Amino acid sequence: MSDPRTAIVLFSGGQDSTACLAWALARYARVETVGFDYGQRHRIELDCRPVVRRELAAAFPHWADRLGDDHLLDLQLLGQISDTALTRERAIAFEANGLPNTFVPGRNLLFFSFAAALAYRRGASVLVGGMCETDYSGYPDCRDNTLKAMQVALSLGLDAPMVVETPLMWLSKAQTWALTQQLGGETLNQLIVEHTHTCYLGERGALHAWGHGCGHCPACALRRTGHQAWQAGRPNGT
Repeated sequence: MSDPRTAIVLFSGGQDSTACLAWALARYARVETVGFDYGQRHRIELDCRPVVRRELAAAFPHWADRLGDDHLLDLQLLGQISDTALTRERAIAFEANGLPNTFVPGRNLLFFSFAAALAYRRGASVLVGGMCETDYSGYPDCRDNTLKAMQVALSLGLDAPMVVETPLMWLSKAQTWALTQQLGGETLNQLIVEHTHTCYLGERGALHAWGHGCGHCPACALRRTGHQAWQAGRPNGT
């Protein structure tokens, strides 16, 4: 039986958020998606969002009935006040504080705040995000404690239960590939390879075994090595 609650998935159009969308569709009676235009350098991910939704609905009719509306929110102000390699044409590097300059301060906190406001209006009580502490770049707003604190703050601030689900929190990227294989088999993983976007530089050129991307930025490197590790751990590498 499906959980009767409505969930809203923070959906960027990337691998992790697509995994979370599939995970939510397998569980909840109704699932909506929300994306954010914050002036990101890899804005092409926003173009991938409707394609992924369409392909998911076509490939998995039993999920199509549960897939509700999509919402795209304008958070351009975040990009205007951020000076990062995700919002400016800058080389990707590590800062003196040890964090990569791809870290956009406050991004996930704002994402969840806006998603919760939307959920309140839409009658949803579950927020699903692809944050992860296992394979991540050290972003403090991806940590489990951050998201647990966010859940408490949102529920108190709205005076309504708001559950924050992070199904990838303790998974490596290889385990994320395994999860989507479990959820939707080769069909889902090939959909992720062909249609999702992760590359920080926004490249959609050659299609690699793991997907589109430059192959060198931190996001591509993580996705590539995760895919290789997942393939190596499968019977006969298939």
